Amino acid sequence: MTIAFVYPGQGSQVVGMAKDLYDNFAVAKDVLDRVCTTLNQDLKTLMFEGPAEELTLTENTQPALLAASMMAQKVLEEKLGKHINEIAKAAAGHSLGEYSALTAAGCFSLEAAAKLVKLRGSAMQKAVPVGKGSMAAIIGLDLDIVENLVRALPDSSLVAQVANDNSPGQVVVSGHADAIAWIIEQAKEKGAKRALPLPVSAPFHSALMEPAANTMEKALSSVNINQPKVDVYANVTARVIEHPAEVLPLLVEQITGRVRWTELITNMNRKGINTFVEIGTDKVLSGLIKRIVPEAQVYNFGAKDELDAVLKLWA
Repeated sequence: MTIAFVYPGQGSQVVGMAKDLYDNFAVAKDVLDRVCTTLNQDLKTLMFEGPAEELTLTENTQPALLAASMMAQKVLEEKLGKHINEIAKAAAGHSLGEYSALTAAGCFSLEAAAKLVKLRGSAMQKAVPVGKGSMAAIIGLDLDIVENLVRALPDSSLVAQVANDNSPGQVVVSGHADAIAWIIEQAKEKGAKRALPLPVSAPFHSALMEPAANTMEKALSSVNINQPKVDVYANVTARVIEHPAEVLPLLVEQITGRVRWTELITNMNRKGINTFVEIGTDKVLSGLIKRIVPEAQVYNFGAKDELDAVLKLWA
């Protein structure tokens, strides 16, 4: 059994997230308290009590999800008495979750990561006026069909691109609202099972996010980035990050580039990884992984009642 940790991104947040970890494990409490102090923000109340509308704001969602994943990570490491490099072969995170993976692997300090994702959320929110951009999930069409629709966009002044290749038959597109509306209609005509707009506030992972990419490039250039303790697979290449110097350009490119999740998980599996543990809130990635590698063993740890089942992996 070869284990990889995976970390969720935006969309996995829920009011009440990680509260039982905070209430029952001192190491989890320490993580969240440090994030709140670093950001000078009462993220704890927002995570535990909401309101959901405020938690869902991108600049709040991103540090909240980082904190929840790192809380679970530290609980798991404490219970096993081992660090990540002793219990996992590799790590990866979906979009925002890539920061969690890099933090867990020791590339960033918790405090540095918290500041980065707070800025990332704010910069992404500000990059495009509300209503100008959109994202949509296309369910039931192959990636190449969706790519052809993007290329066939009749108005060359509009931006549209594949944002996420999440799993076979699940592709997300992003760009100008008019372009995404056209792709939705075309996808339905092509036989998509579903083609629906996503409830997001900006067109993430598209060229429209270039202002946010510029902001993050400046911020990342001033952060100390260490060699990861385990193999971390990058979103935009679906391959292992070989050197700390790669981290900055990869994270910058990720803001405007495609999350190659299907390819990433496939590459992990080809390297012998057959067991995945999703660290953090919800089970979004677990469902995607089962569609990509049906024979994989998939577990979750983001709540106290999930701990015993996960610990048995190392028994």
